[in-house]
Amino acid sequence: MHDFIDHNVLARLAALPLESRQAMIGSVAGKHRSPHRGSSVEFAEYRKYVPGDDTRRLDWKAFARSDRFYIKEFEADTNLRAYFVVDSSGSMNFASGESETKIQYARRLAASLAYLLVKQGDAAGLSVCTEKLHLEIPPSRSASNLQNIFETLGKLEPKGETGLIGALHTVAEKIKQRALVVILSDLFCDPGELADAFQHLRYRKHDIAVFHLLDRQEIDFQFDRPHRFIDMEDNSSLVAEPNLIVDEYHQALNDYLQAVESAAHDVHADYQRLITDEDYEKVLSDFLMNRLRH
Repeated sequence: MHDFIDHNVLARLAALPLESRQAMIGSVAGKHRSPHRGSSVEFAEYRKYVPGDDTRRLDWKAFARSDRFYIKEFEADTNLRAYFVVDSSGSMNFASGESETKIQYARRLAASLAYLLVKQGDAAGLSVCTEKLHLEIPPSRSASNLQNIFETLGKLEPKGETGLIGALHTVAEKIKQRALVVILSDLFCDPGELADAFQHLRYRKHDIAVFHLLDRQEIDFQFDRPHRFIDMEDNSSLVAEPNLIVDEYHQALNDYLQAVESAAHDVHADYQRLITDEDYEKVLSDFLMNRLRH
């Protein structure tokens, strides 16, 4: 049993489906909208009959009104593919006070959403992002694949510098069919380069969801004495008096956060900024509810 999986939480969340916010293309019939026309129960539009069309789809009421033959087309429903891109760089191992590390919080979110997806008949896959991208597990609807995702998440040991930007560009190119791309990271990278990666995913018509994970101390920056600050990705360090730099720190942080959020909104990404001491069940519940409304 993995400590990042709570079956009571999953049972409470099971009533909320994870919906795509745009048309998807899948390999089996499902519950999500597809850009292709099919024969599900939701009517899409009429088009003129051409020889070779299935005459069973002729609308005789339309013929009676117009004396012309029309075919009824419907929205084709399909299954959803979701790729969880989990940042496993060194900074994801940070935690202050009694908070969980960012990687532990990411595990909870990714594992829970993957479980809910597979339970509703959709496919989940996992991409682990370090200095190089490792496409660990391709998307599948099988229970064994879900177990592989859990095992891989459980073995993650964050280290090294982030490779998120390159990873997202690689994911954008490798995923041939449109999918839901769920990014779980502290996004410690250049906001301009991140915006380009988001644009690449959007260009490939993927539905983007971003969980931006931060620790409370990274936001508050409350210290009562000089500290040595160590970069958990490249191990460089800096000794500073926090009280002397706190205003400059908060200004830089706010500029960075605004740039990241703007990059996400420009591509209509589903952006969630989270603090790792927040109740992850509420985070997931709000995420699922918001997607149902859009």
